[in-house]
Amino acid sequence: MRKGIFLATILFLVTCNYFSQTASKKIPGTQEITLSNIWNGTFSTERMNSLSSMNGEFYSVLNFDRVTEAVTVDKYSYKTLEKIETIVSSANLKEIKNFASYSFNADETKLILGTNFEKIYRRSFKGAFYAYDIASKTLSFIGEGIQEPVFSPDNTKVAYAKDNNIYIKDLASNQVTQVTYDGKKNRIINGITDWVYEEEFGFVSAFEWSKNSNYLAYLRFNETNVPTFSMDLVGTDKYPTQQVFKYPKAGEKNAEVTLQMYTIGSKKTQKIALGDYEYIPRIKWSNEANTLVVTTLNRHQNNLKLHKVNAVTNRTKILLEETDKAYIDITDNLTFLNDNSFIWTSEKDGFNHIYHYTFNGKLINQITKGNWEVTNYYGYNKNKKTSIKF
Repeated sequence: MRKGIFLATILFLVTCNYFSQTASKKIPGTQEITLSNIWNGTFSTERMNSLSSMNGEFYSVLNFDRVTEAVTVDKYSYKTLEKIETIVSSANLKEIKNFASYSFNADETKLILGTNFEKIYRRSFKGAFYAYDIASKTLSFIGEGIQEPVFSPDNTKVAYAKDNNIYIKDLASNQVTQVTYDGKKNRIINGITDWVYEEEFGFVSAFEWSKNSNYLAYLRFNETNVPTFSMDLVGTDKYPTQQVFKYPKAGEKNAEVTLQMYTIGSKKTQKIALGDYEYIPRIKWSNEANTLVVTTLNRHQNNLKLHKVNAVTNRTKILLEETDKAYIDITDNLTFLNDNSFIWTSEKDGFNHIYHYTFNGKLINQITKGNWEVTNYYGYNKNKKTSIKF
């Protein structure tokens, strides 16, 4: 037994010595791997970051150069997949070293660049944001510690949320208008969804500009009566920190959510009455400048209504209503066409299919039929009059 152990030990040492000598010799045609290679991203997988479709046959991508450490937004052709131009590079920006996100305005003449992000929940975060004018190559500061900044359709303003309130910044004068004043942690949230909506309905930004930039519709969450949950967070300090937030378990009270309409000209806000509901999982402006379409659900989420809201008169009308014995899924498939008729997906015949309605809620056509599911709806080609689906 001892002889066997001795021989095994000798064999192990010889093997280790062989591999040690082999590893120290550089094999012709190979590259030596250093600790620097391992940690500087040399062997990291190449990824396509923040791809965004642009107007026309182009798309944009957020790129990072490991050598220069410059961040760029680059424009590419769908036809050739070749790079057309660099829209903006952090190397040419004096105000910020780099940025981690970008978003265009409607006509793609401006960008919002984001940096210094601080994560909140799964989808939500806050950070510092800047407006970049592509033609003049100028950068202007929007705000720090803010959420979900978005250009007005006329490109003159940016609306954003901060500390549970909504603000609007005029890009020409840099004047900031505070839209709401009652925001308070674990009590009132304006324009940003609570934890339940972010997690269950999959969205964070709960405010939208009208197409004519005259109105800002937003959701107000009253969490006052929602039970509180506390959670210890272990970090680099000796002791954990405690995060306290509103968290309704099954059967407990949800936040009371209301629809508010803010008029830019008069700076006045009006609460919009929508009848009986528990949730407002979506709001979306139609192509009719003053008409907002609002989705409501009951607590069991099996009764859905689409409401037409007139921003001028604040009057509402039921556009469409659906019920189900079990559950109605919430999607982003509502699409308004040029004549303001709309595309809608529904499981009302037992399978998820695409429907076409007038803006009065009258069914024009069931576009897809059969014992199969439309798993995803991607858009509508107005020239070919076809929908993109899978």
